[in-house]
Amino acid sequence: MAELAQPEVYAPRTIQVWRTVLNWLAFFFQIFVQIIRGTPSLTQVFSFVGLRHNSLLSDSSSPSFKPLPVVELHEPEAQPTEAVRISGDGFAGGLNDRRCEKLTVVLDLDETLVCAYETSSLPAIVRTQAVEAGLKWFELECISSHKECEGKPKVNYVTVFERPGLPEFLKQLSTFADLVLFTAGLEGYARPLVDRIDVDNRFSHRLYRPSTKSTEYREHVKDLSSLSKDLGRIVIVDNNPFSFLLQPVNGIPCIPFSAGQPHDEQLLGVILPLLKHLSGQKDVRPILYERFHMPEWFQNHGIPASEWTK
Repeated sequence: MAELAQPEVYAPRTIQVWRTVLNWLAFFFQIFVQIIRGTPSLTQVFSFVGLRHNSLLSDSSSPSFKPLPVVELHEPEAQPTEAVRISGDGFAGGLNDRRCEKLTVVLDLDETLVCAYETSSLPAIVRTQAVEAGLKWFELECISSHKECEGKPKVNYVTVFERPGLPEFLKQLSTFADLVLFTAGLEGYARPLVDRIDVDNRFSHRLYRPSTKSTEYREHVKDLSSLSKDLGRIVIVDNNPFSFLLQPVNGIPCIPFSAGQPHDEQLLGVILPLLKHLSGQKDVRPILYERFHMPEWFQNHGIPASEWTK
């Protein structure tokens, strides 16, 4: 009788063991399914075993200057105690309690909004491939500063390609920002070009090479203090960072545009969202400093802090 009762004594423990085994088999089966669908992330694996992963997957990398490949709009938790100081006034972060004045956005022209080539030197295959890929383009007659033999102004013929999304970018941007065109190009070339891309006169000001400054380290520098006394509410977008070396924490360095980039998405997909985010800030400089760390970048390129803290 004892032998017949023995299985009843051990049966519950046996069932428990089998349930444990089956649970583990189910767990590994779920991992296997994830592998079939695609390699499981560490987050998914942790979620199967009931662990939180936030403390294990924190991003410890510090930002450094890169042309904008992606938009990073995370607010910094705390500003550096020795943050960048401009003209002795420093800056303060955070949202404005009162309504902010309209953001001033200064836009470069060449390789930022468009790319231009002398028509006679543009290879036909480059033009053909760019047009077939869908890039908008036009030809332009520009008055050169050089004279012909007879003393008449020389006319240059230029082929211009618009950066994808340019009209919509200017349209949306003008709804929340004052737009300023600031180029190191000569007016004889730049003015008719801007007339073509800004048919709705969205730019409140247009500045050309004579408005730039020469410094000890670079020529054709764009001094934003000539446009606004409130440097907390002005930002410049330029493919050449040296253009804003006098105000390094006001600049957004963008990827240079060329005819070989027909599927470029910088204007609408990257720069516009960042500018929208900045438009709601009392001071754009803390966010741009945290995003790009341009003062350190300039110092690494041999330009001391004294150049942009004058």
